[in-house]
Amino acid sequence: MHSDAQALAELAGKTMYERDPASQALGMTLDAIRPGFARMRMRVREDMLNGHGTCHGGYIFMLADSAFAFACNSHNFNTVGAGCTIDYLAPGRAGDVLVAEAVEQALAGKTGVYDVVVTDQDGRKVALFRGKSHRVAGHVVDL
Repeated sequence: MHSDAQALAELAGKTMYERDPASQALGMTLDAIRPGFARMRMRVREDMLNGHGTCHGGYIFMLADSAFAFACNSHNFNTVGAGCTIDYLAPGRAGDVLVAEAVEQALAGKTGVYDVVVTDQDGRKVALFRGKSHRVAGHVVDL
């Protein structure tokens, strides 16, 4: 195992991002990562709007879910989502920059719980997401 947890989290995050065409295609960036934490951002594009002219909830969910994935894989163990919920609090609009911060709340054995807060560029809460993770075999990066 790697002796520097922060360096390992950064390596796992970089490796995962390089293998993640879905997040890349939506213009998401991984802005920060550390053990049990990830921050991602995404600009709301015109093609992400729904029939009400606001950001489709699926895109907000995807941003939160991606931040969750990076946070729960930051320990370099292959980890997948086992379940999640999301509450939408405010609409995202074209041009908004949404930021999702995922924070590990609990990690015991193969199970973790993570909370993700999605905000806009003004700090307004757009959504709250809670994900449960499950560790599977292998590592993100084989050292």
